[in-house]
Amino acid sequence: MRAYQGGSPEADAVDLAVEVFGMLADATRLRLLWALLDGEAPVLQLAEQVGKPQAAVSQHLAKLRMARLVTTRRQGSQVFYQLANDHVRHLVVDGIHHAEHAGPGTPAHHAPASATETQDAS
Repeated sequence: MRAYQGGSPEADAVDLAVEVFGMLADATRLRLLWALLDGEAPVLQLAEQVGKPQAAVSQHLAKLRMARLVTTRRQGSQVFYQLANDHVRHLVVDGIHHAEHAGPGTPAHHAPASATETQDAS
């Protein structure tokens, strides 16, 4: 990973970053991006994963696409969504991991595999 280079970001970059963080400030959109960490998926599958109506998920995905956080691929009548790049992946994972550190106890991503499996089985 590249180290911080110092200096100030360009005003346009800051404005775009604010837009990106605004997109991440919605629980459904963050859950959709998290669901896409495993790879591309169609709208119906994503709607099932996040427990929201397909129409609502489509609207959120359209916003994520306009913000260039996801891209699409059409196969027949289905549209598949995927994360736009590894920067989006890092934002999502780092954001969730940071939030886990802010909570009580050991963050889930630091728990031993056997403890996680035991919790999943409960």
